[in-house]
Amino acid sequence: MEFAAALPIDTVLGELRAALVARNAAVLIAPPGAGKTTRVPLALMDEAWLAGRKILVLEPRRIAARGAAERMAHTLGEAVGQRVGLRTRLMTKVSAQTRIEVVTEGIFTRMILDDPELHGVGAVLFDEFHERSLDADLGLALALDCQSALREDLRIVPMSATLDGGRVAQMLGDAPAIVSEGRAYPVETRYVGRDANVRIEDRMTDAVLRALREERGSILAFLPGQGEIRRVEERLRERIIDTSVILAPLYGAMDVRAQDLALEPAADGTRKVVLATSIAETSITIEGVRIVIDSGLARVPRFEPDVGVTRLETMRTSRASADQRRGRAGRTEPGVCYRLWDEAQTQSLPAFAEPEIRSADLASLLLDCAEWGANDPRALRWLDTPSQAAIDAAREELQALAALDGEGRITPGGRALRSLPLPPRLARMIIAAAEQGCAQDAADIAAVMVERGLGGNDVDLDIRLENFRRDRGRRATDMRKLAAGWARAAEKRVGSQGGENSTENLSTARLLALAYPDRLGKARGARGQFLLANGRGAVMDALHPLARSSFIVAAELSGAAAATRILLCAGADEADVLASAEGRVHEAVEVDFDPASSALRARHVRRLDAIVLASEPRAIEHGADTACAFAEALGRYGIERLPWSKPQQQLRERLAFLRSTGDDSWPDLSTDTLTAGVADWLAPFLNGKSRLADIGADDLGAALDALLPWNVRRRIDDEAPTHFEAPTGNRHAIDYGAAGGPALHIRVQELFGLKQHPALANGKLPLTLHLLSPAHRPIQITRDLPGFWRGSWAAVKAEMKGRYPRHPWPDDPASALPTARAKPRGT
Repeated sequence: MEFAAALPIDTVLGELRAALVARNAAVLIAPPGAGKTTRVPLALMDEAWLAGRKILVLEPRRIAARGAAERMAHTLGEAVGQRVGLRTRLMTKVSAQTRIEVVTEGIFTRMILDDPELHGVGAVLFDEFHERSLDADLGLALALDCQSALREDLRIVPMSATLDGGRVAQMLGDAPAIVSEGRAYPVETRYVGRDANVRIEDRMTDAVLRALREERGSILAFLPGQGEIRRVEERLRERIIDTSVILAPLYGAMDVRAQDLALEPAADGTRKVVLATSIAETSITIEGVRIVIDSGLARVPRFEPDVGVTRLETMRTSRASADQRRGRAGRTEPGVCYRLWDEAQTQSLPAFAEPEIRSADLASLLLDCAEWGANDPRALRWLDTPSQAAIDAAREELQALAALDGEGRITPGGRALRSLPLPPRLARMIIAAAEQGCAQDAADIAAVMVERGLGGNDVDLDIRLENFRRDRGRRATDMRKLAAGWARAAEKRVGSQGGENSTENLSTARLLALAYPDRLGKARGARGQFLLANGRGAVMDALHPLARSSFIVAAELSGAAAATRILLCAGADEADVLASAEGRVHEAVEVDFDPASSALRARHVRRLDAIVLASEPRAIEHGADTACAFAEALGRYGIERLPWSKPQQQLRERLAFLRSTGDDSWPDLSTDTLTAGVADWLAPFLNGKSRLADIGADDLGAALDALLPWNVRRRIDDEAPTHFEAPTGNRHAIDYGAAGGPALHIRVQELFGLKQHPALANGKLPLTLHLLSPAHRPIQITRDLPGFWRGSWAAVKAEMKGRYPRHPWPDDPASALPTARAKPRGT
């Protein structure tokens, strides 16, 4: 095919054609503006190896797919739907003529799962593969499996401006990597600097105003999210008085018409400031834009498997993304890129963005893999293999939905969930609602949840549903049609089991609980604070009307486990909760420990998982179970808080000392070990007791006696005695808890005549001697008494003799008589 206008990508098209004649895979790396998205499919359309089959072009976003299809169709002088087709969640334009079909990545996954051989498809082009979405990684893994097992002739081509081409080529069997070096137009980079004390909205506003003063043409400004875009728009409207400057927000939750307004060229005599998320980072050309302002930030979802919460995290962009953004300025003419950081900081940016497969909820992926026949997804070829922890969390969720069996195989119920192009929980909600005659209401809920921003941003799901049903915009209209299709499909699947004759209208909360039974929540503490059935706490704005609700069902949560925020929920009452509990409400007498009173408390509790619905106090019923519960509670409360006597505490310290010498045969009575086995050694001595005050040292002594046979106690006394007998005959307690090891605090006169240093463990470990004056004040610490007599004693004697003249200070203490008394008066 001949093209009227030349593009940089044209120089490597011949090499790409030759590679795909010889091989069934290639990697194409071409900079922004090179034309790969729209030129490559058209250049391959007439290749002989296609044999009349289609080329699928995968795009990461609907806006990019629509733009690519429209540009290719325009090049052919046709409308979308003829030789160039389009297929997204909300739009399908294909015909019998279609040779190139532009699809979003999620659509491709469903296509290949429904038709594993990809009949009628000759090539799959993964555009902007560097974004590494979950759907792109899954799509590539399935395409490679299809190619190796069923369709050796299928061509696979990942394409990107910024891609780790070596890794991708190796994964494709050392496929050739083809690199286009040329750029459409040069871009000058200007570093504005980063000030952590200034909000990003203020820095972006200043940068936009500066660019409007310094440069001509329209501006594309990258911000992390919709909230920042709105705040920058407000600031600019206050400060820009030039009516020829048009402000145009651009993000995924906008209606198609609003997106088109942002993408259209500025009218003559005007210039446009497009405030965009990373949606504008790739595959989009905004006519007239020659200035890019990059905040250097992006907002990405992070799934926490142990919490079941996806939180949005604002992060520094990668160098690859920064290059992509910069390239937007040179698509149609020489441009300028302002970066809101210092030049030196560029090298500290990560080379590539973290792939979504490392941080996403993998439930849908796991279900798709099971449908493919890969019960263990790690058996497929991945550029980055999903983690076992994320797979385990997803498998547990799907097994709870009865979508997978114990071996990870897909069940009939799982295939029912897969029949709807929705996350498994939402698909389950619609199918379960269809059985009760409420499929359409459930489908509307799913539509609002999967199409971001539909129905507004209120926390109350009922308000969003009302707005969605009234909205006559194109996006809302298309989503209503899609939701109606989901409802019909669910009703058809349940068939005669459905609740066509049901007269009960289920509340939004009841329907939502079909998807999220673990997110039923009960109010607790301050207004806006809730405890969810899964045991997690969650909060919402205390000023929102739903903050006063007794019960809720949470649909969307964000934030870390310690600070989970409710982004979307439905208000509920206790009837909703009980009807949604599905036999999960249980009644029992629960015994727990009250730290305030240091005592057990018994209550008759009616509980839904972690939520206590009702509770009444009951008398303690003593028995083995109660004693065991008391012991375990004391272990949590703290073993050290038990009323140990000094001899008992010393006994534990003596054993710790003996074990520290390297002999592990001695019993371990450390806090950690006693805590771990508290139910075994303490519970038998707690019968009839329910308060800490009921426990005495005698009870603890009996428990220790059971742990230490008589022969062990005798060995302890031999090797780690409780006292040291001084040459005077006085007994002094040994401190086994001292930081430097067993220690003895003793007046120095009582050690006169001692020629060997006192030691323990059969003489293996010397005692640390804290030598005291007659007034019991420290004068020396030593572990070598004979050395002290020979060395430091002379200086000590000189100082002490004048201070304590009535006490003996001999020249040779090793040969002197020990004493605990002062000299008689007059001597």
